[in-house]
Amino acid sequence: MSAPTPSSSNIAVPAPSGVSSAALRSRGVTLTAMGVLLISPDALLLRLADVADGPLVFWRGVLTALGFACIVLLTHRGSVAECIATVRRCGRTGLWVALLFTGSTLGFVLANQYTRAGNVLIILAASPLFAALMSRVWLRERQRLHVWAAILASLAGIALLVMDEAGSGSLAGNLLALGCSLSLAANFTLCRTRPGIDMSPMLMLSGLLTGLCGLLTCVWFAAHGSESVLQQLWPADSADFAQRAGWLALLCLGLLPLGFTFIQRGPLYLPSAEVALLMLLESVFGILWVWWVLDEALTSRGWLGGGLVLGAMLVKSLIDRRLRRHATDASTLPS
Repeated sequence: MSAPTPSSSNIAVPAPSGVSSAALRSRGVTLTAMGVLLISPDALLLRLADVADGPLVFWRGVLTALGFACIVLLTHRGSVAECIATVRRCGRTGLWVALLFTGSTLGFVLANQYTRAGNVLIILAASPLFAALMSRVWLRERQRLHVWAAILASLAGIALLVMDEAGSGSLAGNLLALGCSLSLAANFTLCRTRPGIDMSPMLMLSGLLTGLCGLLTCVWFAAHGSESVLQQLWPADSADFAQRAGWLALLCLGLLPLGFTFIQRGPLYLPSAEVALLMLLESVFGILWVWWVLDEALTSRGWLGGGLVLGAMLVKSLIDRRLRRHATDASTLPS
């Protein structure tokens, strides 16, 4: 896939009258951070649901598509015509965004099924590096030295967090995690090629594509002697399946659609590498959720890794604030 080359390296959303670029940047950080916090229980709720591959992918896709559709309708006050117009504005780029988001979803869900969680987190932690490289090649965006330093420090922190459980894993699971990391980075970078266009409505299409993949998986298993498609999707002999399905409903109808809607708007205001950098917080908070709810205590090495990631985010934010203040002071000096 090749992304269109923008005519200018400055592809952020133009600041509306009376709104400073610093305010837009703060908006991007706030939206992305809120989204990351909302999706951080993802791994925990998948553990609580404990559903097989095909049904898990199907229900995750269908329910998230429904959740995204509700958000889009609410955003446009129930006007179907405005929703359709919003989707059409995304154009062909929106179709690529939907495909890439589908790839990252499938990669994340299935990688956790076929390799250890530690392997997945380590590979996903490379997404800011991929995003920075893609932005440099496709968009000619230069990253400051402190951004690269924060990325590398965060990678080290994530590695410490999962070092105790990260074994060799399976090749298939590691490749799926790598595909997820690349898809996520490409998604954020591609969104930056359409300044001012909100690509989050295309996540509805991504959910439908994900659900279709899960349905085809169930059909394949049914054709090879497994249970029927309906029995796979809703086991009649599982008394607690309704409760486990409830965890999926909470995750896919509420947390994921709202969280990824915020995250998908992040590249409107921030470089894709910085959005992906904030996404690293999902790994930290995800581990903390598992520790809190399932009583899986972190080791001292785990606490050190989490502190390193959070510290890198804090230092980067302080440097960004200082640079913005200097830029503002320079712009106000008399010529």
